[in-house]
Amino acid sequence: MNTRQAGQTGEEQAVQFLTRQGYQILARNFTVRGGELDIVARFKNMLVFVEVKQRASQAYGGPLAAVTPAKQKRLALAAVQYIKVKCPKFDSIRFDVVCVLPDQIEHVPNAFEPGRSTL
Repeated sequence: MNTRQAGQTGEEQAVQFLTRQGYQILARNFTVRGGELDIVARFKNMLVFVEVKQRASQAYGGPLAAVTPAKQKRLALAAVQYIKVKCPKFDSIRFDVVCVLPDQIEHVPNAFEPGRSTL
């Protein structure tokens, strides 16, 4: 399995996990110049942008460590473009990370706020 296939598998696991938690998936792989949103979902009346990180182990800080401040900035810019294009109506937005490991899925709600490095 190549890296792209592994990423797609991890994303599918994240979608299934989020759906079981009550999230409605609105978009997958929304791509704009300079970035991509893995999953866009609705949870209650909140718009949630979800970054999926899959790793074989927790080595080197694990999946969450891969969501660097530079990555957070790209996600925030892509989110702005999604909102401009789709014009969704929500009370609030949030950035989550779903970490996919071989035997575990960890969902980190509100993992970061744009402009503030919190990871």
